[in-house]
Amino acid sequence: MPNLNSPLKMGAILLKNRNVMASLTRNRSVPTSIPNTVNTEYYAQRAMGGAGLILTEGTLIAQQGTEWPHAAGIWSNEHVAGWSHVTKAVHEAGGQIFAQLWHLGRVSHPDMPEQIRSGQPVYGPSAIAARGGKFRQLPGQPGYVTPTAIEDPWALIELYRNAATKAKAAGFDGVELHSANGYLVHQFLDSGANKRTDQWGGSAENRCRFGVEALKALLETWEPGRVGIKLNPCGGARFAFTSFNALLLLCAGYNDVGMPLGETKETYGHYIEEISKLRLAYVQLVNYSPVFDPELDGKKRATPHDVLETYGPLIDREHTAFLLNGGLTPNTANHLISSGKIDAAVFGSSWIAQPDFQRRVEAEISDEVVGKIDYTTLYNPPPGSSPRTGYSDYEFATPLTDAEKKRLTDLKEEALNVVSQ
Repeated sequence: MPNLNSPLKMGAILLKNRNVMASLTRNRSVPTSIPNTVNTEYYAQRAMGGAGLILTEGTLIAQQGTEWPHAAGIWSNEHVAGWSHVTKAVHEAGGQIFAQLWHLGRVSHPDMPEQIRSGQPVYGPSAIAARGGKFRQLPGQPGYVTPTAIEDPWALIELYRNAATKAKAAGFDGVELHSANGYLVHQFLDSGANKRTDQWGGSAENRCRFGVEALKALLETWEPGRVGIKLNPCGGARFAFTSFNALLLLCAGYNDVGMPLGETKETYGHYIEEISKLRLAYVQLVNYSPVFDPELDGKKRATPHDVLETYGPLIDREHTAFLLNGGLTPNTANHLISSGKIDAAVFGSSWIAQPDFQRRVEAEISDEVVGKIDYTTLYNPPPGSSPRTGYSDYEFATPLTDAEKKRLTDLKEEALNVVSQ
């Protein structure tokens, strides 16, 4: 029976194992949004550490006023050059890497410097603000604003088409459409964020249209077996935190999505049916987690239900792999894989402080996540320090060859030239 360590034919690629590294925003592409040598070191470490597939951090397809001013982008030739160093290093370490294509939609802020430089307003499906948000770089730490309803959604789909082309030029093995966590594609899906009365809103079919058309735009550049999608049917909130104890306080109010259960099942049932027609490499589903379910106006925001049992049977597993993300351990992942419930497992926090997480799994070293992560440097190292701090300075616990040691040393020396803002 297959397990986490077993290879997997997934679309057009062969994974050496079924341990997938999740997209993790880390805010380290300083001084701009162009990947640097610290990012190269970080991703190369995780490839050397055995990841079957690496999904990049959310990678902006346009200049936007995100809460993470040093999130990476993929809209210009300068981004292509930066990412090319990353993909080359990952491939040299025996890894494979997909770019997660990300548009914030309404959860950007017009006063953030990046949004101002873009010359564009904050767009959403409708002129409805998300509750919550906290832009810590702005005076008074304001929350989300009411976006401008995009007049022609095809203009936003064009941004995905451009990013797909740029990702291919940068040497990625594939791309993932970020259709989760309350960002643009999710906003079109969600009846609370999308009140349009045209072909892009109203019925489940119409609300799914934007995501389906965005996928088709990616498929103009990429074959289906090199395109994936991330879905979060439970909705809820994204979180940001600077310490583990502060997690529950700081998660409150982010991104504000989620529909009644019946509407959720109808919407995602139709969405997955349409996705299945495209025969993508994979569908990644995110489990419900109470940690991502803050209270807004005194009520829990998410729609708890079992995504594995509800949507797993809808995925065309003959052509498209089923990846599950959220709350997994190596043991639970092995059980789900061996029982045929899923094809691969997506881990996030396990890869933060364990650059060789998959090698540790193979060596049966215990997965100690919370106690090892330095939450104070998760998103922001101390000013003037190296961005490596709390990012690429975690140690390997498994044996390294002399060649691997030399490669890690070389990557570190190149990364030490970058200084935090």
